[in-house]
Amino acid sequence: MGASFSGLESKNCSVIFPNSKPDLGELPESCIALILSHLDPSQICKIAAVNKTFFRASLCDFVWESKLPENHQILVKRLFISDECEKCKLSKKQIYARFSHPIRFAGDHTKVWLDNSRGGICVAISWKGMKITGIDDRRYWTHISSDESRFNTIAYLQQIWWLEIDGKLEFEFPVGKYSLFFRLQLGSTSKGPNGRRMILFLGRTWEMAAPSCRGFCS
Repeated sequence: MGASFSGLESKNCSVIFPNSKPDLGELPESCIALILSHLDPSQICKIAAVNKTFFRASLCDFVWESKLPENHQILVKRLFISDECEKCKLSKKQIYARFSHPIRFAGDHTKVWLDNSRGGICVAISWKGMKITGIDDRRYWTHISSDESRFNTIAYLQQIWWLEIDGKLEFEFPVGKYSLFFRLQLGSTSKGPNGRRMILFLGRTWEMAAPSCRGFCS
C-alpha cells in the first residue's frame, strides 16, 4: 500500500519551483500606463526609470493628456505650431514638456506656461506690452536690466503725479478660476530671508466660464 502510493505520487504529481521571482517588467504596458495616468508628472518621470516597460508605458498619450489644458490643441496651434501635419507628429508628452517652459508670443512681450503643480495656465505680460503713463519719458521712468524680471528688464518709477496702466490680452483660456496680479515693488529694495526681493502683489480674481465671467476682489 505504501509502495503503491509512493509510485502514484512520483508518476502523476510534480512540483515546480520557479528559478526567479516575478518581475515588474512582466506587467502589461497598458496596465502600467493606466496607473501612471493618476500620478503627478514628476512621479511619472521617476517611475519611468524603473525599467524599459515602465518607460514605454510613460510615453502613452493618455498618460499625459489629462495633465494638459482642455484646449491644448488650440494653444499648440497658436503658440508654436501652425502646421496641422507638424502638430500630429508631437506626442502629448512632448507637448507637455514644451508647455512646462515659458513660451513667448505677442511680440515677445507676453509669456505663457503650464503650472506643473496645479495644471493651470499662467500668463505674464511685460510692462513693454502695456500702456503706462509717461513710460517713455526718462524724467519719470528708468529702464533697468534685472534678472528679477521674467523679461530681464524692469521699469523703475522715479516720480509721477498720476499713474494709469492699460493692458489688453487676447488668449484662449480654458474654463476655470483665474487671478490677475500686478507685480509691483513699493519703496526701497529689501530682501527676504531667502535673499529674494520682497515684491508686492496686487490682485483680482474671477471665475471664467464660457461664454461669460464674473469678478470679485481678492
